[in-house]
Amino acid sequence: MSVIETSSIETLGIEIPAIPEIDAFLLCVTPQAWVDYALKNLDVVLIDHALCEKKAASTAISLMHRYPQYDELLDKMTALAREELTHFKQVINLLRERGITYQNIAPGRYAGKIFKHLRTSELGHFIDALIIGAIIEARSCERFAALVPGLVTQGEVALAGYYCSLIKAEARHFEGYLYLAELYTDEPIAPRVASLLAIEQQLIQSPDTKFRFHSGVPC
Repeated sequence: MSVIETSSIETLGIEIPAIPEIDAFLLCVTPQAWVDYALKNLDVVLIDHALCEKKAASTAISLMHRYPQYDELLDKMTALAREELTHFKQVINLLRERGITYQNIAPGRYAGKIFKHLRTSELGHFIDALIIGAIIEARSCERFAALVPGLVTQGEVALAGYYCSLIKAEARHFEGYLYLAELYTDEPIAPRVASLLAIEQQLIQSPDTKFRFHSGVPC
């Protein structure tokens, strides 16, 4: 972040929450090429952001349906689904305010490529799904923070402030998913986390032909 951007953010009273646990968790930061492209294509960013929030709520409900025997999962996923749907409605309102038509757009490769690596055993599949949930929430958190300085520079102060407000929520979801992954297995999850994070890093840093909120380097 440049001195000008830092000064602008402080003057406007916008503070990007520091989430060191996310920085320590992810293996890479968002490439600047993605940030630059996103700032020029905010309509796509917002549409896909809305879709991501809806999908996150759907994933939480799916986990509740598939694993009803886990009380703590039910509690956390109920709260998460409710919050994700609230965020979905907020982004829909932003789209309407901007005159952008909300629509379904084809998903990028990100989630699909990671989920292809789910283990086939029942417990392995379950734990992997929770770990991947944590990874996606962590990346969302990091991307919101990456966008804020450029949004302020472009005069998108309201959107920058909104994205700052989402950072702590996404970090909380990240922590919740990791907590559940550790809770429901007796084996250390660190090796599996490292393996899935390496896949995520490759997707974030490699060229990507379809620009989306979680896509790789635009090409």
